[in-house]
Amino acid sequence: MSNPNIQYRPDIDGLRALAVLGVVIYHAFPSLLPGGFVGVDVFFVISGYLIGTILLKSLAKDTFSFSDFYSRRIRRIFPALFVVLAFCLITGKLVLLDDEYRQLGKHVAAGATFIANFAFWSESGYFDTAAELKPLLHLWSLAIEEQFYLFWPLVLWGAWKLRANMLAVTIVIAIVSFAINITQINSNPVATFFLLPSRAWELLAGSILAWLALQGGGATERTQLRTLLDDLAGVLGLALIVWAMFFVHKSDAFPGWFALAPVTGAVLLIAAGPQARVNRFLLSNKPAVFIGLISFPLYLWHWPLLSFARIVQSDVLSREIRLAAVLLAIGLAWLTFKFIEPPFRSGNHRLGKVVALVSVMVMAGAIGYKGLISPKGVDEAETMALTKSYQTMALSKENCEKQFPDWTSITDNACRFQKESDNSVAIVGDSHAGQLFLGISEQLKPSEGVAVFSASCAAPYIDIATAQKDENAQKVRKGAYKLINRAYDYIIDDPKIKVVILAHLPNCSYQDATDMRNPANGDYKTALSDGMKRTFSALTQANKKVIVLLDNPYLPYDPAACAERPFRLTKNADHCSFPREQFDKNQPFTDYKSLVVAATKDFPQVKILDLSTKLCDENRCYLAKDGRLLYSDNSHLNFDGSRYVAPYLIDAIESNN
Repeated sequence: MSNPNIQYRPDIDGLRALAVLGVVIYHAFPSLLPGGFVGVDVFFVISGYLIGTILLKSLAKDTFSFSDFYSRRIRRIFPALFVVLAFCLITGKLVLLDDEYRQLGKHVAAGATFIANFAFWSESGYFDTAAELKPLLHLWSLAIEEQFYLFWPLVLWGAWKLRANMLAVTIVIAIVSFAINITQINSNPVATFFLLPSRAWELLAGSILAWLALQGGGATERTQLRTLLDDLAGVLGLALIVWAMFFVHKSDAFPGWFALAPVTGAVLLIAAGPQARVNRFLLSNKPAVFIGLISFPLYLWHWPLLSFARIVQSDVLSREIRLAAVLLAIGLAWLTFKFIEPPFRSGNHRLGKVVALVSVMVMAGAIGYKGLISPKGVDEAETMALTKSYQTMALSKENCEKQFPDWTSITDNACRFQKESDNSVAIVGDSHAGQLFLGISEQLKPSEGVAVFSASCAAPYIDIATAQKDENAQKVRKGAYKLINRAYDYIIDDPKIKVVILAHLPNCSYQDATDMRNPANGDYKTALSDGMKRTFSALTQANKKVIVLLDNPYLPYDPAACAERPFRLTKNADHCSFPREQFDKNQPFTDYKSLVVAATKDFPQVKILDLSTKLCDENRCYLAKDGRLLYSDNSHLNFDGSRYVAPYLIDAIESNN
């Protein structure tokens, strides 16, 4: 950052290089650097330090200006960001499917307005498989920085006006932020990862260091002891960052306590000063400084290139393609640094440049938000049908909430009633119960109706808790089995419900099922078996027809791989089907089927329905039928998939056998 209030330090550019290379290597070759994503935390500390220095110096001199501060930020951030957003819009128009294109528009709008972290928080986690298909996912960190830049100058300026101790204010807010991080990392892991309140302490660590450095006067006599301490700080700081990059994993509760390593490491390296050995010899060498200088555009470019390549290929990228994407990102970053950024960061007509940059960024956001990048190939009839489907889903949720108003406060799955009351069919289970609602509701007789009770990863059995080992999902799964119990109380007490379908994704209960009536028994198969028999007994005694559903095949790759795209980087393969034996060897599915078959021997009136017979033949399983994709992700059927299997289910519902 070029600013008259800051003395240039090449070692900080070297630290930027370490941070950005960690992120790039993690994204391109995660097995080489499993914790490379902590480079973002290093960036936060650097940003906090530099911005803190600017603010504290200008406040001390009584020269601080909000307009000057934000003008510099706009001229620093907007040029490269706009170019990358424009690239994504153009490339997306060429290679994305309709749904992907609409989602990109949303992400462009969020990126242009610096709320991308909120957008991605609402969708999923940073480490989800679907993250690879979001070309602007990386803008979450830029959004956090810009949100920090909005509130932190106001806080410091207010403290300065009130003659408050700015260091004390900074420390208190940092402690509060760190406490939010630690207390929320298990119960709200996605929000803790993506949102400023739990991340601000990382930037404030840099601001605290800036205050201490300024109070020290900048120049300190280089005694032997001071030199030794600086060298030790540099070595320890580098060791902490490198350790985190190699030994922190995406499965760890991050940021949490783990983020202390890269944050402390960055603080120590900056505090060590440019004369420390590590800083002088490793961080200040020309290659490191070069990468540091282009680190911002490199960060912006690398992920869209990798993501679009992954989308185009519809498969895991080869090492050669990933390496080519990284090299291309470096080239584009240099061109951006050399030709795009300089005209805006210096020279005359600064106000005009700011106005122009804000205008084009607003335009980019409007293009995404207003849908000017309109979906391709969607006719009016199909759009109306899709709208009607969503309306049906929304109304059914409202109907159920009249009976179960707290359902979605306990889990992230909805319960749905086709009619407010007098539904004749109930489907109980996890999201794989929920996926069946639309097709059945459209094709059942008008006099009938379907009610769906779905809870996150819940097995459809009384007093059986499943999928509890994933701490990141505890909030939506801890009480899921209680919802299933309440559903059965309702079903058994309602004489109008004649048929009950039990639907479940076996991956959710595989080696992770607990019988809440006998939690000491650690055998998940025994727990599931006892739960099945308990549930079959309760339902058959209530004169309900019971159908246990064996689930649709789990896909070995993302269903978008089945779609025809304008071009690929390598020769295309058939991704609209896969070998049947690949599904037959799926251990969670085979184990679950064996348990169901064994449990129903004591309940011959309970029927088993296997969805794979509808979606597979003897040799292959299919993602699409009649030219329509049937899956929305690796395991869930989309609306067309729900409609496709509905006749098969309705035949079983209406059968007298």
